[in-house]
Amino acid sequence: MEHLEHVAQAVKTMAVHCGFDKDIAMKGAILHDIGKTSSIFQKRLTKTTINYSREPFRHEIASLFFLSLLDTEIHSPVIDMVVAHHKSIVQDGRGLGILDLDYNWDDPFGLHIKDWDAWSPIALDILQYFGWETKEITIDQARASYNEVLCYCEKKQLGWSKWKGLLVAADHYASALCEKTETAISKSFTAPNLGFYNRQNSLYSLSMMDATDSRKHTIVTAPTGAGKTDFMIRRCKGRFFYTLPFQASINAMYNRLKDELDKDNPNLDIRMLHASSRVVLNRDGKSYEEKALQDKIGSSIKVLTPHQMASIVFGSRGFETILLDIMGCDVILDEIHTYTDVTKAIVQKIITILNHFDCKIHIGTATMPSVLYQQALQILGEKNVYQVNLTPETLKTFDRHIIYKITDFEQSIPTIEQALGKQQKVLVVCNRVSSAQNLYKKLKQMLICKKTLLLHSRFKRKDRADLERRLITNFNAGNAPCIVVSTQVVEVSLDINFDLMITEAAPLDSLIQRFGRINRKRSKDTIGKYKPVYIIKPPENDIDAKPYELTTLNKSYEILADGEILQEREIQSKIDAIFAEIDTTTIEQSCVFKEGEFHLTELSHRPKSVLLESLEIDSVSCITESDIERYKEANSDERIALEVPSRYWTVAKRGLEMLSFGHQPFVIPDKAYCKEMGLNTEYLSPEHYDVERFFL
Repeated sequence: MEHLEHVAQAVKTMAVHCGFDKDIAMKGAILHDIGKTSSIFQKRLTKTTINYSREPFRHEIASLFFLSLLDTEIHSPVIDMVVAHHKSIVQDGRGLGILDLDYNWDDPFGLHIKDWDAWSPIALDILQYFGWETKEITIDQARASYNEVLCYCEKKQLGWSKWKGLLVAADHYASALCEKTETAISKSFTAPNLGFYNRQNSLYSLSMMDATDSRKHTIVTAPTGAGKTDFMIRRCKGRFFYTLPFQASINAMYNRLKDELDKDNPNLDIRMLHASSRVVLNRDGKSYEEKALQDKIGSSIKVLTPHQMASIVFGSRGFETILLDIMGCDVILDEIHTYTDVTKAIVQKIITILNHFDCKIHIGTATMPSVLYQQALQILGEKNVYQVNLTPETLKTFDRHIIYKITDFEQSIPTIEQALGKQQKVLVVCNRVSSAQNLYKKLKQMLICKKTLLLHSRFKRKDRADLERRLITNFNAGNAPCIVVSTQVVEVSLDINFDLMITEAAPLDSLIQRFGRINRKRSKDTIGKYKPVYIIKPPENDIDAKPYELTTLNKSYEILADGEILQEREIQSKIDAIFAEIDTTTIEQSCVFKEGEFHLTELSHRPKSVLLESLEIDSVSCITESDIERYKEANSDERIALEVPSRYWTVAKRGLEMLSFGHQPFVIPDKAYCKEMGLNTEYLSPEHYDVERFFL
């Protein structure tokens, strides 16, 4: 009863803001779980183990036995809300959809109606508590409702259901917030006050440009430091979504927006969403951000990766709720050129879908290949796009790097020593975690520097959150010398300002992003001043070039002049020379949105595996052996904080223990992990486990 009350509180507000009939929405919210009063469900709920070989019971089907209590004209939307709020109606991953059961089991109705006389009065009492007019329902009437639902589902065509999206959104919201639901939902769907971004500064060229153009969409091309973020936010009229490619850049943008908008928005509902967004530290470095709301609908601002929206492309679980949340809103797509070919293809599809659902799309880039630019322009319609860029004269004032080419890392050691002697900040960027770890150890042994830090993706999530906070608040502040060794996680929208970079060769667009962390702070004194970037020659073979293509590395390295200033006005032509073509057809077969409509049976969704395969994600979780007991006793958020993300093939063939609970993480030896270095693959084998753990 409490849960139904919380869902009703959530759905009432959501219905108003999303344009639904509030009374119908309330009916569906109250009915959706009433089948849990079934004695079968209650008995199975108390079992500690589940026997999947027995006949499947779905509480949502039992809930619809009470459909005859409602006026017939609202049956369709209520069925949409209830029947598939957990499972696809057909081709469900475990065959538990209502049509799956009807096709594969002799008498699903007979199972679900069992003990009807005992539990239906309890259900009617609960419905009466919520103000429903009730009456006794016979088994024949329940069967008639079941057959009506079956017939309705069998006639479903291709498309998507807003009503399903509404119920799922409210159900998840209420389950996460419980008794806090009514207070929390009252603050949702609020347009933020963005007046802060009307600030002007002649140093930031875009801040001086008019953002009130009547065209619906935006593509703004400008170097780092020109004010792209402010400009795109000034283009937003209400709630907006801000996408970035990397976790570190999302965390940084989230904190930036909170700081900048706090004064004018004291109760701002701003959230972020990425793989580790539930373990992000507050500024104090001790407490964690509010976690329950991160992936729920209705935020004023949400900062996320495109991967979090990819379900609308592939029709995986929850895509209806994401569409309901985002349709009609402003969406900022920042630095979309930095993605892999697969993700670029996904982003192109996301643009297509969001445009179809009346979103206002604002694309920001420093180095987008012209072919990708033209594809986005074609999707949005050139007449609908406000295209913004800087003049060659203005671009010249953003020249700030001198490029030097070196054959190996050792060649840069004297330069690093000199920089530290001048109290400068040094950033070393590698393409792989193992390379970053090895260079970090080498620098620690060779150089004396009180402030050193290693940052990559193979840390416990709570440790990585702390490292990112330290990078922003400690290493980036003041004038003390420091060395930071990192992987690609520092490339985009991370507001750090270093004096010297040593980087492994990478595709030119990625290199340009890395350069943006050097000499980043713009002032009258820094204009016309140049700082050095050293690029290490590409490796000799394809294996050592991974995760990039060797051909692209060689082209990118060769197109940059040694010992010369990198001129911003020439970057576009260099990018186009390397990325003359981009293959965005790789995901077409897996997409469910084609030619302006969803090619998916309404009230169904596709397995999550389709999404993971399309994104080429093989990420798994690991925990250290000393964390096993803590992980076992922890809640879901605490478990995430303990996990170390890794690639499946890095750990799968090493004979490691695998837990059967939580996210079923692999157990790595304590020797294979430390807080300073992260995951060490050298010790990923059972022989390095603590033998005392196996004593009886």
